[in-house]
Amino acid sequence: MGKHSKKKYQVVDESHLHLPAHSSSSSSSAQIVDTHTHLVSTFSTYQTKYREGRYASIFDFVKGMYNREGSHKVEAIVDVWCEAPVQKVWKELADSALSLEERESRWGGTEYWFVMGVHPHEAKLYTDDVEKDILEAMAHPRCVGWGEIGLDYHYDNSPRTMQQNIFRRQLRHAVRLGKPLTIHTREAEEDTERILKEEVPKDHKIHVHCYTDSPELAQRLLDHFPNLYIGITGVITYSTNHNTSAVIRSFTLSSSSPMRILLETDAPYMVPSNIYASLPTLKGRLPLCHTAMIPWTAEFVAGIAGEGWDAERVMRVSRENARRAYGV
Repeated sequence: MGKHSKKKYQVVDESHLHLPAHSSSSSSSAQIVDTHTHLVSTFSTYQTKYREGRYASIFDFVKGMYNREGSHKVEAIVDVWCEAPVQKVWKELADSALSLEERESRWGGTEYWFVMGVHPHEAKLYTDDVEKDILEAMAHPRCVGWGEIGLDYHYDNSPRTMQQNIFRRQLRHAVRLGKPLTIHTREAEEDTERILKEEVPKDHKIHVHCYTDSPELAQRLLDHFPNLYIGITGVITYSTNHNTSAVIRSFTLSSSSPMRILLETDAPYMVPSNIYASLPTLKGRLPLCHTAMIPWTAEFVAGIAGEGWDAERVMRVSRENARRAYGV
């Protein structure tokens, strides 16, 4: 019996992760703010894919990947901690961003902020001890919100009743503390809307992250919560996703309705598909997403929004919304 060889998968060269200057990078007025990234997971993915990679630490990665000459500077990131039990390394990163001197020397000038909560996938692992750790993190000066929390009925990694109970429990703490909310919702529209309206005051600040549900739900939430923002990731560029684009169109149909969006990556996931047009020599696909890809998501959003919009304007709007939502 003959042997059959399998073609070995080759990870693209690390140099392709260093993106070319986006067409909007000539202006310094539209710096990048990534309102939802998983920095430890992104760096871990990088290390797995590039064991001999040039960056030995998270700090080296951020300085080298996010602040390249000739491209947009990454002004700020909101790092998301949503595992149970809580990863203790959160404090090391947060403490390293306390002083201006350390933010310059360790982060290359990028402002580091974070939110913390327990993802609905891990609701079954939520305990009093986990909650105690989250409450400790809420008091840190670099903590700007509670999340990501919510409901996910696509995977049902935790029982739905448990997801709902833990969602409510976290919402009540966040409301009591006045902390902005980072919400995850997938295929749970009715329950997400009902629980948010029952537990959260109308004027509370809310970021519905990586929005892919119906435009109708988005509109109902936007109408009810005046300080709610819709998170836009690279998934908007995928041909299988029509809902997120429809939300953008709904904003532009009314000149009196501001575009209440927040640009984000959800890195290391969801590389914007339109980025490959800027990488003509690349053969294959990028193995991870990172914050410097946001201009390509902004470009796609501008294309949907139409006349009068470009990537720079979309990033400026998102940047102002990040100040309103998180104070960053």
